[in-house]
Amino acid sequence: MSLKKYFLVFLMVFLITFVSAGFFQKYQTCGDGTKEGQCSINLPYFCSEDILIEKASICGCPNNTIMDKDTCVSLYQTNPKEVNLTYILRGEEGKILFTVYEGMSEFLFNSPRFITYSSMQEASRLDFKLRNINEENQRILLIPLVVEIQNIADNKVDQARIAISLVQQIPFEVSDELIILGNNSVNYSRYPYEVLYDGKGICASKSELMVFLLREIGYETVFFYHRPENHDSVGIKCPKEYGLLDTGYCFVETTGPSIITDDENTYLEGVKLLSYPDIMGVSEGESLGYYMYEYQDAKTLKRIRKGIEKTGKINLIRHLKISSLEEKYGL
Repeated sequence: MSLKKYFLVFLMVFLITFVSAGFFQKYQTCGDGTKEGQCSINLPYFCSEDILIEKASICGCPNNTIMDKDTCVSLYQTNPKEVNLTYILRGEEGKILFTVYEGMSEFLFNSPRFITYSSMQEASRLDFKLRNINEENQRILLIPLVVEIQNIADNKVDQARIAISLVQQIPFEVSDELIILGNNSVNYSRYPYEVLYDGKGICASKSELMVFLLREIGYETVFFYHRPENHDSVGIKCPKEYGLLDTGYCFVETTGPSIITDDENTYLEGVKLLSYPDIMGVSEGESLGYYMYEYQDAKTLKRIRKGIEKTGKINLIRHLKISSLEEKYGL
């Protein structure tokens, strides 16, 4: 037998031995990366047959909750109601039936409006946003929504798409509640959980909900704030050439359905975002990759918009393309 044949026989035996021993076996994982049969970092979730399930008896409970068999119960889980959350993924509508609680909503509404420092330091815009998304009791009741998204899609990109669309589909509406500050009153800005509970929110509160979800999924995120236009939006790490104004973060609108990277929307009274935004970092994490179809779709939509603005007309081909994009993203 030639040396080459000896080598091929040895290689085959080697591969068969190692494969049978499980060395090349692909570990099954759940949507958050937890391996099969292990506990998630988000207690009490356990990875079972590629799905995250509550298993407090094995994994334990987070602080501020009480174990009830395999479930962890928060003090604020009172007066539940179901909300139907809608998202669009590649033209297909999906729904998540999610339980929210009046107890948590009232707790957040009655939380202090101010941030107090021991020194003369003043709280920044980011300080208030981080206060809103980092509230520990709220996080306990928002993580189940993150898990629902992770159980729907097994890859982080589609998880991000679902989270973004879900928040965009929540109606943009100014709060009808007022906070009294001395002799003045100001519109109440909701916490992320309250946006879900009330089923409405403005750009600031919807952006906070979106950043919370994207951060928990594992992405690097920032808040964008356009001061002259007084508009909040979200940035998610992506290839620099896809990002907003060379920031390295893809622009994500939160007020309504929009394509990731489409930063040329027209807002109330014809306002457009023309200023360079303040960039407020929130979390480190993963980046969107180069193979995101949204970038090319957004370029196409921008090009069609400019053609319409220039000529005041739209031909049949462009009309069909817009219709296709509207269906794909629920615009």
